[in-house]
Amino acid sequence: MVEAQTWTTRRMSNPRLLDTTTNDSVVNIPTTPTADERSNNGAHHFFFFGSSQYSVSISPNILTALIIASWYFSNIGVLLLNKYLLSFYGYRYPIFLTMLHMLSCAAYSYGAINFLELVPLQHIHSKKQFLKIFALSVIFCFSVVCGNTSLRYLPVSFNQAIGATTPFFTAIFAFLITCKKESGEVYLALLPVVFGIVVASNSEPLFHLFGFLVCVGSTAGRALKSVVQGILLSSESEKLNSMNLLLYMAPMAALILLPFTLYIEGNVAAVTLEKARGDRFIVFLLVGNATVAYLVNLTNFLVTKHTSALTLQVLGNAKAAVAAVVSVLIFRNPVTVMGMTGFAVTIMGVVLYSEAKKRSKLTSH
Repeated sequence: MVEAQTWTTRRMSNPRLLDTTTNDSVVNIPTTPTADERSNNGAHHFFFFGSSQYSVSISPNILTALIIASWYFSNIGVLLLNKYLLSFYGYRYPIFLTMLHMLSCAAYSYGAINFLELVPLQHIHSKKQFLKIFALSVIFCFSVVCGNTSLRYLPVSFNQAIGATTPFFTAIFAFLITCKKESGEVYLALLPVVFGIVVASNSEPLFHLFGFLVCVGSTAGRALKSVVQGILLSSESEKLNSMNLLLYMAPMAALILLPFTLYIEGNVAAVTLEKARGDRFIVFLLVGNATVAYLVNLTNFLVTKHTSALTLQVLGNAKAAVAAVVSVLIFRNPVTVMGMTGFAVTIMGVVLYSEAKKRSKLTSH
């Protein structure tokens, strides 16, 4: 007698597929995707925002362009806001302002990592790692405070010209600390970097010696931090991405700055509250300034994530020139032909340095 076929047998016409006890390999037949799944798979090159009913798709190219635009806005915005607060508005407390930046970065970083889950939370695993991050925080404080202080005395355009010499200091510290030697082409490319800033300094109408020295200190501190960070957090177990590193460095930096602002700048919190009673605009300025300071770090991370570290370096070279032009248009500070020439030579030297570094890395591999 022939056994009547059940619905299951007809559906799975090969009975061997149903027998999981045999040693023969089982063929896994995928289920037919639904219409929603097919449409989602077809749109995997797009990013979706909003509810499913009113979703908006953004292509990667547009998203990257928006991130780069945000990077320019935040980097130039924080410079202009710092300059306005410290020079034009009369808020002459650069250390306290830097401490507000650090508190803002700590709060926003905590929210971005723990609530928005922008990146996975990384933990500090040892006292040794904690002390390394603390050492970086000290250098970070020095660099940022010097940079903000210099904006009180120097125009943004000249500040950016000095800041463009960071590769020169990076090469010096890399040689002094790690004995790392670069190729002759790399060192040769640094000559126009230094020559350009000498020309720009000699012809700067608003040159201020103290402002110049603290700006050079800020640039050197930024270079020192990058070299020291590569040494201290070199092991895989101690490496932190930039967002987690900021999460731990920012509150440490705020605590480091607290006694300095109290000793040097006095009871600045009471002065700020008194100013806020008479002019609410200062609250908007300080909160906006601190928020944009965090966005600088966030967009640095996003640009690197969506493009590359090299792209960030190229954008940084262009940012100095863009910030200088924008600041001159807004603040109307006087510039000379020799000053602009010196700045252009420095930027050209930085570009040559970047290209020489790339070729040096390719030949070494």
